[in-house]
Amino acid sequence: MNNKKEQIIKLWFDMWIKQQDFGIDDIFTEDIIYTESWGPQYTDRKTVKHWFEEWNTRGTVLVWDTKQFFHEGDWTVVVWYFKNKMDNGKIEEFDGISLIEWTQDDRIKSLKEFGCNLNHYHPYQNSNIPEFRDEKVSWF
Repeated sequence: MNNKKEQIIKLWFDMWIKQQDFGIDDIFTEDIIYTESWGPQYTDRKTVKHWFEEWNTRGTVLVWDTKQFFHEGDWTVVVWYFKNKMDNGKIEEFDGISLIEWTQDDRIKSLKEFGCNLNHYHPYQNSNIPEFRDEKVSWF
């Protein structure tokens, strides 16, 4: 059962890499609630499909690798690494997790993404008072 869920998740990531819909209608419920790490939320499958098709006219997902899966009842957490390049040249990459809720027939009814900046640093490296970088905080 968990292997089937993992294959569904990998299929979703692969759709982004290949920029093709290989079955959005099959893996998401009609009333899916999909929340991206930086705020946008899509509240039905029709909108998820539109977002997928429209986003892929503006950018390319270069890498979306799964690292680990955790399953508990109707829930799965997948740990991943993501990298994209937008048509304007901007490249984004970060570590993340998705929290996924499943239906009884193994369809995704809720998915929330969480991101983690790859640009780590130690704010207490030089003193007991934290030194934070003077930079714009990432969107996730």
